[in-house]
Amino acid sequence: MIRGIGGKTIAQKKEKIVIDASTQKIFSKTTLYSYWFKKNWYYHRSVAEFYSWAIPKSAMVLQIGAKNGSLLAATNPLIGIGVEYESACLAIARHSYPAYTFYATLDEVAPQTFEYIILSSTLMESIDVHKLFFDLKKFCTDSTRIVLDNYSCWWEPVLRLAQKVGLRKPSTFDNWLTKNDIQNFLYLNGFEEIYSGRRMLIPFYIPGISLFINSVVAHIPFVNRLCLIEWTIARMVHQKEKVSSVSVIVPCRNERGNVEEIVKTLPSLGSKTEIIFIEGHSKDGTLDEIQRVAATYPEKNISYFVQDGKGKGDAVRLGFAKAKHDILIIFDGDNTIPMHELPRFVQVLDTGKGEFINGSRFVYAMEKGATRFLNIIANHCFGIGFSWLLGQKVKDTLCGTKVLYKKDYEKIAHNRAYFGEFDPFGDFDLLFGAAKLHLKIIDVAVHYKSRTYGSTQIRRFYHGIILAKMWIFALRKFKF
Repeated sequence: MIRGIGGKTIAQKKEKIVIDASTQKIFSKTTLYSYWFKKNWYYHRSVAEFYSWAIPKSAMVLQIGAKNGSLLAATNPLIGIGVEYESACLAIARHSYPAYTFYATLDEVAPQTFEYIILSSTLMESIDVHKLFFDLKKFCTDSTRIVLDNYSCWWEPVLRLAQKVGLRKPSTFDNWLTKNDIQNFLYLNGFEEIYSGRRMLIPFYIPGISLFINSVVAHIPFVNRLCLIEWTIARMVHQKEKVSSVSVIVPCRNERGNVEEIVKTLPSLGSKTEIIFIEGHSKDGTLDEIQRVAATYPEKNISYFVQDGKGKGDAVRLGFAKAKHDILIIFDGDNTIPMHELPRFVQVLDTGKGEFINGSRFVYAMEKGATRFLNIIANHCFGIGFSWLLGQKVKDTLCGTKVLYKKDYEKIAHNRAYFGEFDPFGDFDLLFGAAKLHLKIIDVAVHYKSRTYGSTQIRRFYHGIILAKMWIFALRKFKF
């Protein structure tokens, strides 16, 4: 239950609010705000549900324009700080949520960094949006996410009419910003949008109807342009290139003929490189070959493990658990992606251009026989479907080359229970987790070669059905 929204409302607790007797005007405003908060409970609950989805529990959260504090509390932060300029709302927030700290101005907040910064309708009330974003930079690191929402300009006459007939609290919004306006403010201050969306076609409660309209109809392309709320998640753009250490994880089952070629052609990556082979109970002597190659090339820093479970997903999780370095790379044991293209993945990650780097095989021309025509069609369809689902462009969801920081993978693993461990491939466990954490997903084009040894492990129709089921499952988690 969302504190301050479900159960006893703030309006019902207003008699307990202790305010200095000399500030009767503040008390009147407090009572009035509580009345409108209760009257429009469905809208406030829906907004709080979005932020509790967008921000994981136990994060460090700063909210500008905290109002009565209920939205900040809905995210269940480990450390929660709110800034509220209106004294009446500030009084409610401090009384209702003593576990969190509320200030009257941003200048009062001690220098520190946060994982998430909330701006809910804040830009519409800000006197200087440019200065607000500039001032927020001192509270940000490369991993900080700004989560903001704004009203669509299409709704301005509707909301003004609602105020006149007494359906919503009288408000003065100085700024009706378009999506391009917000992107421009972000860009000018060194931030960039990761992804964005729209929600809420009906901001009031109609039994049985509001839920269906806002959970299903509001996500239909083109129809969702009529939604009340436009939301954006952004990050600060990385400025300096790092030189990280790299772990290359190679899941391999029946890939004996590819092992030595992978080791011989792997270039030096980052400050230092290790190769971790995860052997999947092969029948062609792959494990023996890995052991031979490891002894032959001691300078390559090779280690190997045999997975207890089965499937690539299990192999990837074991490899990541054994990795010692900063960057994790998945490289398929079929050796169909040229090794010399791996440094560009590391460079894109270390320059901050992306935080989850996904290979894409469908940009350059493929070698003849690299894949079947039906596979190409299916991959394109899944690419379109998963891009819409995740809110970020992913052209080739099944490319075996994926790269991310170990620290980000550890967050994905910690949050894995949200989706469950049902992905046999490992690709979608990572993609879903990265999208849920609002990591910047970037495609890097690769050349795709045909196999020179062994045969594919993919069972096309069987695995296609599994992918369709995963898409439907994730649809509920991300959209509905």
